[in-house]
Amino acid sequence: MIENKPPQKLDVKHAAQSSWRAEGHDLLSHYERLMAEVQGSEGNTPLHWTAFTELRTNQAGTLSPWLHLTVATTLSQTCQRCLGPVDVAVQIDRTFRFVESEAVAEQEDEESEEDVLVSSREFDLGALIEDEVLMDLPLVPRHAHCPVSVKLATADPDFDGPSEKPNPFAVLAQLKGKDIG
Repeated sequence: MIENKPPQKLDVKHAAQSSWRAEGHDLLSHYERLMAEVQGSEGNTPLHWTAFTELRTNQAGTLSPWLHLTVATTLSQTCQRCLGPVDVAVQIDRTFRFVESEAVAEQEDEESEEDVLVSSREFDLGALIEDEVLMDLPLVPRHAHCPVSVKLATADPDFDGPSEKPNPFAVLAQLKGKDIG
């Protein structure tokens, strides 16, 4: 099923039992925190996501719900080298395992290769998509090669430069040669 809006809340256990699948073509404007990252200028940017759930056997030998999520988009950010716009491609392909409580998730997340989340009857798939895109963005966005030459040094022609300051120990050196007394 293709949606043109953010994904709705998801009953994780029920969705996994029925092998739920969905995909959507969404607009960035539906994600408030992502809009803040692009300074609100790219609201019509498309964001494509797919998600499917299934039951898999976990390490304890019992069935647990899993979610596979892919997200693809391109966001415009500010290059930290030339301060011009730079397009950042985001490609996410992650799998999540669900557990019953926050305590179990905290304990198992450190030991497992996959991400562990808490199962819910109203799991917010849209918030997960937004979180994953935010975590995938570079800390310092920049072009591989900036389209304009980047000035790496500055000089102010009106700056006189450092003035000669007297050495404070020169006075002591002069006293050393005099007879004080």
